[in-house]
Amino acid sequence: MKRRVHLFVSGRVQGVFFRAHTRDLARRLGLRGFVRNLPDGRVEIVAEGEEEALRKLAAFAHQGPPLAQVTGVEESWEEPTGEFFGFSVRG
Repeated sequence: MKRRVHLFVSGRVQGVFFRAHTRDLARRLGLRGFVRNLPDGRVEIVAEGEEEALRKLAAFAHQGPPLAQVTGVEESWEEPTGEFFGFSVRG
């Protein structure tokens, strides 16, 4: 079943290759959407695809890549919009 997950990841998550790792994983999982740094220091992830793949991406967000220190993740599940054609890094 197609779903959409919207994540806001807090902690030491910028400047540690978080976006690149997220993009690579999302593409391997066949997801569509984006990841970007926010001015307040968090990372935002919006992804659409199969629920099992989205859960794997969300689990990664709670841990992050080796240099990251994730202190919190806000997670919301939504209906997919179909607006994405791939998975990209923004900003």
